[in-house]
Parts: sequence; C-alpha cells; structure tokens
Amino acid sequence: MAEEFSKAVELGLQLSKRIYYGKDGATVVSAPPRTEEMTTEAESYLPTAVMVYAEINEPEIVENPDVPSYQPYVHGRCDPPVLIPLHMHAVSMEVDCYLDTAFVTVSGAWRVHCVAASRSCYCRIAVPMGEQGSVLGVEVESPSKSYCTQLISPQTTEDAAKVASSKDGFLIKGYIYTLRIPQVDGGTVLSVKVSWSQKLLYQDGQFHLNVPFSFPSYVIPRVKNLVKMETILVNVNSGAGTEVLFQSTSHLLKRLGKQGTKIGFSYENEVSRWSMKDFSFSYNVSSSEIAGGLLLQSPSIHDYDQREMFCFYLYPGKTISSKVFRKEVVFLVDISASMQGSPLENVKTALLAALLKLNPLDAFNIIAFNGSSVSFSSSLVPAISSSLVPATKEMIDKVTEWIETKLIAEGGTNISAPLNQAINMFSKAGDLLPIIFLITDGAVEDEKDICDAMKSRLMKGGSTTPRIFTFGVGEV
Repeated sequence: MAEEFSKAVELGLQLSKRIYYGKDGATVVSAPPRTEEMTTEAESYLPTAVMVYAEINEPEIVENPDVPSYQPYVHGRCDPPVLIPLHMHAVSMEVDCYLDTAFVTVSGAWRVHCVAASRSCYCRIAVPMGEQGSVLGVEVESPSKSYCTQLISPQTTEDAAKVASSKDGFLIKGYIYTLRIPQVDGGTVLSVKVSWSQKLLYQDGQFHLNVPFSFPSYVIPRVKNLVKMETILVNVNSGAGTEVLFQSTSHLLKRLGKQGTKIGFSYENEVSRWSMKDFSFSYNVSSSEIAGGLLLQSPSIHDYDQREMFCFYLYPGKTISSKVFRKEVVFLVDISASMQGSPLENVKTALLAALLKLNPLDAFNIIAFNGSSVSFSSSLVPAISSSLVPATKEMIDKVTEWIETKLIAEGGTNISAPLNQAINMFSKAGDLLPIIFLITDGAVEDEKDICDAMKSRLMKGGSTTPRIFTFGVGEV
C-alpha cells in the first residue's frame, strides 16, 4: 500500500507539469526529505505532514483553474488514479500535552489548483501521526459543502451508506491515516481540521514529543505576494504541585505564561516556504516532593461506550532516595535421602552463588532439614561479600565448610518444623525485607496442612510477614 501511494504521488507530480502558472510561476518539484520509516526509494513520496491530494482519473481535467493554458488533449485514463499534492495556503497546529499523551490539532487551507474550474475530482487527505497515533476527528469545509468524521458501530447502525463510505479511510504503514472527500470543484479552497492523539516518549527523565510537520516544496502556492504564516501553540498540563522545565525545541517557541497547572508556548512566523522539519519538543516535570493526582472522565451522552474512565499519575520529585531495603534471608535446604547425588550438589553450588549476591548490610542463615533440622547459626548473621576486608573470605570459607559438613543427604522429610523455625528468626523491624527460600525435591503427606498453617500464621504477621519462594529440585 505504501509503495502504491508513493508511486501515485510521483506520477501525479509528473502529470502536474502540464499546468501553466504564467511566466513567473514555474513550479519546483522535489521529493520530501526521507525519514527513517521510509525504507525504500519507492516510498520517498509518502507524506511527512498533513497533506491533501487531488485524485485524478482523467488526465484531461488537469489544468490551471484561473488561467486555462489549453494544453493538448490527453487520451486515456489513470487506473489506479494518480495523486497531485494540492498547494497549501495556510497552516497552524495546536498541541495539548497531558501526562504521557499529546492531543494534536492541525488546521490548514489547501486549494485545488490543478483541476479546471468547470471540472471536479475526489480529494484525499493524508494524516501522518507520531508515536501510537490515533485519529480523533476530521472536519472539512468548502464554500458549498462541509464534512466531518463520525464514530459509528457497524453492529448497531442502520445506515448502510455510512458504513460503506467509512471504507474510504485506511492506514498506510500503521501511522498514516487517509480518507477521501467526494467531488470538489477545481479552484476550491478546502479548509481542513484534523485532530489525533499520540504518546509522549519518556527517556532520561524527559518527555519528548515529535509531530510530523515537514512539508515538501511542491505544496508552496505559485501566487505572488501571498503571506504565508506558520503558527504553533503548545500547552503543557503537568498537574498540581509541579513545574515544567523547558529543554529543547525544533521551532523557536515563546513562553506565554502559566495558568493554573497549564503552561503555554507559541510560535508564529511569516515564512517564504513551509516548515521543512518535524516539530519536536522536550521538557521535564520537576517537583520538590512526590506529586500525583487522579483524573476522572465521564463519557458524553453521544458516546456508545458509557464506561467511566480514570487516570492516576505520580511524579517522583527532585529528591530521589537511593535507600535499598535491607534483606533478611533464610535458606531452607532439603537434605533428605532423595536429594542424594547431583540434586544436592547443584543446590550447594547455587547456594554459595546466592550468598555472594547479598549486600553487606543484609543478614542470612541456612537451615538444613530432613527428619530433623540443623542451622548454620542460632540467629541471622550479617552477610559478607568477597569485595570487603579479609574477614569476608573467612566467613565464606566458614559457610562453605559448614555446607560440606552438614549438607549430607539422609533420612526423611519434615518441612513444617524448619518453616516455623525460620519465621521465628526474623526481626520485627519494619525496614527489613524478610525472605525464605525453600529448596526441596518433593511433596510430603501433610502438605495441605502445612500450607493452611503457614497461611494462617502469615496473615497475622503484618509488616514482618516473610515472602516464601519454593524451588523444586529434580527432573521434568
């Protein structure tokens, strides 16, 4: 679809060379700048901003509507139709940023400069959008007619014509929406207003907005003394208790001031040619403390989706604490007879590797169990890393020696007693994160009773309730 669209534009530009603009009105035709999305030369004529095209089936209607040049008759038809980009006489854009979403509205005026005044053609609007773009609405006005899009449900509507006409709109490459306007007379000026939403990208603490706003040279009107004004208005609503810090922009924006939680920026300039680059804008939101809010939205009475909506948001604030919760970790290792051989040896290796991952302020203990249990220490001991003083190596050597001495596979399996023993080892401090790793190779007869007892006990533990992770050892 993208290649076909681009090829139709290329052929349309070739056909438009038959239009005579007068001695001082020679047109300059060039392809728009290539973008990352355009992976092939065949897609080089895809729109890089909101554009309007004349759909031409009959080449004979291509003519200057103001000054007929009486070009030679062209035989045949264009099948599929070619697309001639219309001249743009005005353009403005308004962007409203709310949290991670931008609502974009582009308004402009395009003239059907390529069709004889006595003839008419279909016109196609193309709307390239930014990140995760979604069209909200399109309005078109001409001197005699007006059009607007409407959200309909094929399952509930009884107007088959509306459903059929909706097929005139489709997406190209997932981000360019196009739709068709019927029978527009040559020389008509179309006023078009397009609205869509797109996502703001968040990276390195900044919000980034990028809106396609690069117009090729062939949309510049061949009219002398035409004042071409570009207008951009940006509103950023960051929420209560926050401050917007401007970072960078592609177009020279002027700060308008702040109204409540909204801050505005504007750009207005008389140009010799339209914008040749996308509009980009980046900013960050600053707050001395953690800031947040709740937004509520009720559906309109005309919306067939009558569900209520809400959005909860949080900003981290300027002061970000790097404090990490200290951990209290107890490893429960099954050393029953069924763990003999490679299962227990693999557990030993993993256990030593896990101990080296603990932070210096963490605490740990190891309980080996079969029919009875034995622990490395009567209480939790500070964890040590090999990157510290020589005492660290002594502790690791001590743990290694204990594991080799005590972790010998024999006897039966009693899980309940060591679980209760591990829970009793944790301190009651609220700033510690208690964790139990249970490593075993099988089930026990009173498994359900153990689970029920643990659930009852843990529900009464409050903030000191440990997290229990179970690892099964064996072949799948």
